[in-house]
Amino acid sequence: MKEHHIPGCAVAVSQKGKVIYKKGFGYRDMITKRPVTPETIFGVASVTKSFTALSIMKLEEEGHLSVDDPVVQHLPEFKLVGVEDISTIKIHHLLTHTTGLAPMFRREELRKLKHHIAYLADKEYERLGEPGEYFSYCNDTFLLLGAIIEKYTGKLYRRYVTESILNPLGMYRSTLSIDELGKYENVSIPYDYNKKTLQLEEKPWPKLGNYEIGGGIRSTVLDLLEYGQVYINGGKGLLSEEKVKKMWENPFKVRENTYYGFALQVTPNYANGTLIEHGGGQPGVSSNFGFIPEQKLVVSVLCNVSNVPVDEIWLAAVNTALGLPMDQKRTTEPVYEISEERLSQFLGAYDSSEGGKAVIFLENGLPMLEVNEETFALRASNENTLVIESNGKPLTFYTTGNDKAWGLLLGFRVLTRKRSWVPGT
Repeated sequence: MKEHHIPGCAVAVSQKGKVIYKKGFGYRDMITKRPVTPETIFGVASVTKSFTALSIMKLEEEGHLSVDDPVVQHLPEFKLVGVEDISTIKIHHLLTHTTGLAPMFRREELRKLKHHIAYLADKEYERLGEPGEYFSYCNDTFLLLGAIIEKYTGKLYRRYVTESILNPLGMYRSTLSIDELGKYENVSIPYDYNKKTLQLEEKPWPKLGNYEIGGGIRSTVLDLLEYGQVYINGGKGLLSEEKVKKMWENPFKVRENTYYGFALQVTPNYANGTLIEHGGGQPGVSSNFGFIPEQKLVVSVLCNVSNVPVDEIWLAAVNTALGLPMDQKRTTEPVYEISEERLSQFLGAYDSSEGGKAVIFLENGLPMLEVNEETFALRASNENTLVIESNGKPLTFYTTGNDKAWGLLLGFRVLTRKRSWVPGT
């Protein structure tokens, strides 16, 4: 917390349905010094996505749809510029972020899903490849799932999730409403750390608009443990075990030993089990939630500050519960001697319409990454991958023949090469 300027954090762990650890650290409000407790409400950001995916699986079980259906079968007005056969994009492509679209410019002022569908139909965007070819976060196509949910339930997305998931699980300190949030006690203040002033700055809760479908839930670590029981306890009456397991059993391969299912990241063969998780980030929010079904273990971690490695806190808690070394990693990237010629193909600036930026450059002949106003030393782990030395996280580069890399998978987003970049700018 000191190293990453985290004002407040909560951690909770359950095994076989029993809470075995719950604790708050630091402050939910830096001015009043009110402490974080396990009952403190935080944003969960993209952990919300699995609630959306779970809702889609409920609709599949009820016979309204199949995840193999074309999206246009259920949303006839769905179009994308430049896609001649729109039926090639299936519901499972939305769930796994494999539509072939790069991250898009956010339109948080749009509050009706029909307006977002119209935006997608008119917007020029970057195409990475065919559906199912590349994995990259695209919040704008993911929120189409909300439109499908609203069509078949006749309810607003937030009302359906509240009535069909939150309330049945007793998640009474969880909400999608900012207005409702203001009526609760023990709510965290969102912060962002300003790297220029070296100060924590209070941030307003983001209103999100249609993006609430991928990031709008605010919750507590204890409520998230209740949510986790759905996944380790055969659906817990919300849907069948078969449908809930479908969310992670045939995931898309993102990179070596990292896979992505229906709004869930999957790391197979971890300590005789499967790590299944999802993180999230927004202004004033860093989150990670997940479970190991074989061990019936559920862990949730929430922090009230942006851009911190909350997934490392989460994994440390998992490791501790499993009796493993606290600093054990999900996977260890090998050391690879990369040629200067190959390395030169990676150098340059990459960005996305959503706002992410990264620069790969050489310093004293060694590869470096500049992102979020920070610089990290890199090393190679194979001919397509560089690894951040300090945390072992990989960066995957996409190339065509002997040309310079056209894309970079940084975290869960593909950033594409900035054509006009000049070294030193």
